[in-house]
This record gives sequence, structure tokens and C-alpha cells, in this order.
Amino acid sequence: MGDPAGIGPEIIVKALSRKETYEKCHPIVTGDAEIMRMAVGQLGADLHVNAVDSIADAKFELGTIDVYDLKCVDMDTYQQGVVQPQCGNAAFVSVVKAIELAMAGEVDGTVTAPLNKEALHKAGHHFDGHTEIYAHYTNTKKYAMLLADEFLRVIHVSTHVSLREACDRVKKARIIEVTELINDACRQFGIAKPHIGIAGLNPHASDGGLFGWEEEKEIAPAVEELKSRGFYVDGPVSPDSLFAKARCGKFDGVVAMYHDQGHIPFKVVGFQWNKETGRMEASKGVNITLGLPIIRVSVDHGTAFDVAGQGIASAEGLLLAIDYASKMAVNRKA
Repeated sequence: MGDPAGIGPEIIVKALSRKETYEKCHPIVTGDAEIMRMAVGQLGADLHVNAVDSIADAKFELGTIDVYDLKCVDMDTYQQGVVQPQCGNAAFVSVVKAIELAMAGEVDGTVTAPLNKEALHKAGHHFDGHTEIYAHYTNTKKYAMLLADEFLRVIHVSTHVSLREACDRVKKARIIEVTELINDACRQFGIAKPHIGIAGLNPHASDGGLFGWEEEKEIAPAVEELKSRGFYVDGPVSPDSLFAKARCGKFDGVVAMYHDQGHIPFKVVGFQWNKETGRMEASKGVNITLGLPIIRVSVDHGTAFDVAGQGIASAEGLLLAIDYASKMAVNRKA
């Protein structure tokens, strides 16, 4: 469900109002049934909320939103669009229940609406976000973030560290590790032989050592080892051209060396700003956590407290997340 004070419940209602969602999967929401009823009412949707306490009681029918009801929100004190400890806790228990269901094999995959880190911490749950919660409750030590839309898929050698530390983390072993992860993910998306582009760290991939040594000492050796093991990889590719080539279809996936190298081109493509309204109208992209024993796909946007309850939040990112999770579940079973 995500943070119930944000746009999570609204975009869930919009996504579960669509026939194509039920053609891809059997969706069930972990969270609070009263919150979901509120979201249905605010949107004026012709939908029924079916509160259950087991997967077996879900109907999985268009027109009905099945909710694994955790009764985790006090509606008497609830406030929409405001950071609240109880909403941080509701987001936390909702995702933990989803993880438990997936680990038990009761569901084939999980999709997360956004949570608010401040609310999460005020509730006493000291995790950086969804990814760290998943890693903790699945006992996963090695994992990575994959950003994806219909055409661009990006994994990172490092994420939330300083730029200076990010340079130090460009190591052959880590590059190989994340390339293995994105290659496996692409195969789960149905791509039989993924073509992966591996970025350089420095401008022009160092131009033969003129602008740095990381390409020669760490990145190129990683590429050569991957090739020797049968991976279809190119690199190090100059970062200023790699993402454009991937967007045009040359590469099925991209290995970025640090957070902003991958996030900036991805968000330039995926975020749609409406100049007239002064609002972000859509964020077309998803965040997939690789390395977990279960499937986890998330929208790549925040809780948007400023527009919560107004009925204007876009469900495009959530619909894409459902699409990716469904494909991964099908291909894992194949």
C-alpha cells in the first residue's frame, strides 16, 4: 500500500480499475481496508473493497479490490498529505506482510507503492527505505537496484555514497557482480541473450588513459572476463553516448558506475513535467531490487503528499511495475 497519507492508495485504485491488470496477474493489496475504501470514495470509483485475512479468501475479480487487511491505520487520527508516525508504521507492516507472503510462496511477486522515510523513522523503523527492509527480512547480503522503463534498464555499481567514495568502489569484482544481476533480470523479462553496455567512469571512458585509470585497471578487465564467460557485453563505453544508444535499442541493459550517472539520464527520459500546472504529471519508470529470493518491483517516485487525495496522481509507474513483476513471475516459473 505504501504510506497511506500519500498517493499510494490512489494509484493502486487507478491501476486495479483496469481490465489489463487482471489479465496480467491476480492482485491483492497488503495494507488497511478502510484507507483503500477512502481512496475508492475520493476517486468516485465503482469498486468494492474486499477485506480478507488470507490469500484464499481473495476474489481476484475486476470490480473488486482484495485487501489483506492489517487494520494498521486509526482513521480517527489519520491525516492525508501529512508525515505521521502511524502512517510510517502502516507502510512498514504492509511491506513486511507482503515479504512474508512471498517468502511463504503464497504470492509470486511483490510491487510496492511509495513510502516516506521520515514517517518510517518516526515510527521507529530505522531503515533507509524499501530496499533495506527487503534485504533484512529476506536475509539478503548482496543486492542491487535496477531502474527500468519500456526501453532503458540501468543497474549501478554504487548508489548512495559520496562521489569521491563512488570512484573508489569501481572494482572489477563488483562490476562483474552487477552485470550478472542485470543479465539474469533481462532473461526474466524474456530477453534470451541480453546485450549489456558497461559504462566508463571518466569522460570519454578516459580516452586511453588521458583522463583516469579506472577503465584500464578495473572496468576493461571486468568486461574481458565477462566475455570469456559467454556474456554479451560491450565496454567501457563513453558515458555520454551509452545511454542514448541503450534508449535507441542497442543495449538491453546498462551498467552505470555510480548513482547520478545512471539516475539522471533515466529520469530525464521518464519524468514528465507540466509547465502550465507546475506539476510533475508522470514518472514512467520502476525500481527493481535484484539479488533477492523474491520478486520486488517498485514505482520510481515518492509519496507526493502535496497532491494526495486530489485524484490527479498518475498510475503509469505502478502499471509498469505490475507489468514487470508479472513478466518476472511468469519467466521464473518457466
